[in-house]
Amino acid sequence: MSSFKIKGGQKLKGEITPQGAKNEALQVICVPLLTSEPVTIHNVPDILDVNKLIELVGDLGCKVEKLGTGSFRFTAANINTDFLKTEVYRKKAAALRGSVMLLGPILARFGEANIPKPGGDKIGRRRLDTHFIGFQNLGAKFNYNADENLYNIDASHLKGCYMLLDEASVTGTANIIMAAVLAKGTTTIYNAACEPYLQQLCNMLNRMGARISGIGSNLISIEGVEKLHGTEHTLLPDMIEIGSFIGLAAMTQSEVTIKNCRIDMLGIIPEIFRRLGIKMEFRGDDIYIPSQERYEIETFIDGSILTVADSPWPGFTPDLLSIVLVVATQAKGNVLIHQKMFESRLFFVDKLIDMVPRLFSAIPTEQVLWDSTGNNCSAASKCHRPIFVRE
Repeated sequence: MSSFKIKGGQKLKGEITPQGAKNEALQVICVPLLTSEPVTIHNVPDILDVNKLIELVGDLGCKVEKLGTGSFRFTAANINTDFLKTEVYRKKAAALRGSVMLLGPILARFGEANIPKPGGDKIGRRRLDTHFIGFQNLGAKFNYNADENLYNIDASHLKGCYMLLDEASVTGTANIIMAAVLAKGTTTIYNAACEPYLQQLCNMLNRMGARISGIGSNLISIEGVEKLHGTEHTLLPDMIEIGSFIGLAAMTQSEVTIKNCRIDMLGIIPEIFRRLGIKMEFRGDDIYIPSQERYEIETFIDGSILTVADSPWPGFTPDLLSIVLVVATQAKGNVLIHQKMFESRLFFVDKLIDMVPRLFSAIPTEQVLWDSTGNNCSAASKCHRPIFVRE
């Protein structure tokens, strides 16, 4: 197993460019399966999950050509759907949560698919109900074989409809949209996710001939078309990397410029870091962070403690809560952090407390603090969603 040894106390200086967004890549790499024409995708990140998905798309018979660093051409003219029934496919798909994104395109174009229950990370339960209920609403029929841990879906007669999603799932919305673009009639999705990556997906599909309206809102309408053609698409920079680099600069008191950030697509992320006291400047599409010896957390206008909580877009992304939490341990002031979307996202906090046992040393013994679940936080060991105080 690989390991890293990190020697702290070193200031950084210079420029860094974020790679393409993983969460967008796992959606748009499946899009070429919707057409027999070539689809070229740029700024693809060179990371394990993305590379595994590209390999899986290739195994299905899609021709994959690497044009240069981060650029690929996909031609899905000869897809072998029988591969979906093989043990090789089952093992590869089960090891990759992003494999679930293959369903929408395959169902739309070929009318049937098999997929094992995908794997996942340790941040909490991540159910697939939204995906399957959406497919069912379009007319698909599916069965789950518990003995083989395998889903079989029949989507030979997909038809547009109105649906209200039970949650604003990003991957669920994306999968349903990809299934609906070739379905007969009009599909209306309410409580749809509207993240920048989903906007990218919809714009890409429209360039291919799809008819999607309401992009960027939680009410999306898809008018089904007979076929799609090829296109060229460039992924957004990864907003999680950008937020991580902002935290890196603050924690190391460094002067850093983050290049090509697509600031217009970052939403509230820069503002949350500003509230932690981190100074930054927008220079065109770059974010410049000057070296700071210290930074101080803001309070709300009425003087109450700053609260940071995750929520669906355009709220603050849960993927950056861990960065905000660690950065806050080194700032002056107080912040209350709520994790609402994934019950185990902050599983690392106990280890963090073990690393820095004096985080709670500034809390007077007579001061009583409570976390969002009502637990007394005067003792760190009892606090499930800690309040970090550093005076």
